[in-house]
Amino acid sequence: MTDPHPQEAPLVAPAADPEDRAIEAALRPKNLDDFVGQKRVRRQLSLVLEASRLRGRSADHVLLSGPPGLGKTTLAMIIAAEMNAPLRISSGPAIQHAGDLAAILSSLTDGEVLFLDEIHRMSRPAEEMLYMAMEDFRVDIIVGKGPGATAIPLELPPFTLVGATTRAGLLPGPLRDRFGFTGHLEFYSTEELELVLRRSAMLMDMKVNSAAFAEIAGRSRGTPRIANRLLRRVRDWALVHGIDLIDARSAGAALDMYEVDARGLDRLDRSVLTALITKFNGGPVGLSTLAIAVGEEPETVETVAEPYLVREGLLGRTPRGRIATAAAWKHLGLEMPQNVAAAMPEDLFSVAPEDLLGSESGLDSWAQPDS
Repeated sequence: MTDPHPQEAPLVAPAADPEDRAIEAALRPKNLDDFVGQKRVRRQLSLVLEASRLRGRSADHVLLSGPPGLGKTTLAMIIAAEMNAPLRISSGPAIQHAGDLAAILSSLTDGEVLFLDEIHRMSRPAEEMLYMAMEDFRVDIIVGKGPGATAIPLELPPFTLVGATTRAGLLPGPLRDRFGFTGHLEFYSTEELELVLRRSAMLMDMKVNSAAFAEIAGRSRGTPRIANRLLRRVRDWALVHGIDLIDARSAGAALDMYEVDARGLDRLDRSVLTALITKFNGGPVGLSTLAIAVGEEPETVETVAEPYLVREGLLGRTPRGRIATAAAWKHLGLEMPQNVAAAMPEDLFSVAPEDLLGSESGLDSWAQPDS
């Protein structure tokens, strides 16, 4: 199904697009001191790197996990810079055979940092080869096939593997156990995002006041990549309208034009909530039915809209389908019928139910089966 608004989807999506990669290369901090946020991970990682420098050895292997857009790639580059070591970049999807990994490992130099993005998407044969490489700095190259095949050991120089994953639970236990340090990156607070935006605005030579930074940060879903993307759209809006100093009103007007509301919801997010409430009386309703109602593919609704809506407490996923929470009704300015509120699981209320109850009209959709 063709997306009727293809230009809008990436604006608040955490995944990087080609423009993001080009801009991020210029905006990325070069050391841990300049890296904003993730204080716990930064302190722990700083200790790991300092200890390795004092020992005169390569740093322990590092696993960075967390949602996209929070700085895993940036931290990998910082690790290499802090260790004064070259950086080799690859990704799990690019390594589908053990031979692919063997070619990369055999070309590493002493102390080099190997960054594997989306490491959970490596093939199983490559994972098994990586076990030995990480632990013993050695791989066995299989020559020949069948009974006549022989294993030739290949010694590797000491190196540091930095793995990044958005789904740490998909990594097999033996692979996770071989990482000396695991850092889980968390979503940023609004205050931390303001610091990110201030630094980016300075590097982009933009004039932005404090209220505008707060306005943009509040719509950025706790993700620096999205914050910088929204900042660029605000810059474009200000340039077209001839505005030199960007204030909160200008930032809000720019982002309203791109249909990113004060809570960070975009067109697709609001379409999902609106359809869920107005067409299905709040649910529960099956994913496929909901996707048809908003004119999107089920995968788009599940991977693009749902994660943020669930995190914000606006949507609930139950065994019988998706449901709109009390906070979703309130966000859209709608009154929740009493029968819907009474049937809703109590733990899905993010505000007091009695403050949201409206009329008693509406079908008792909670008794309907998931579709």
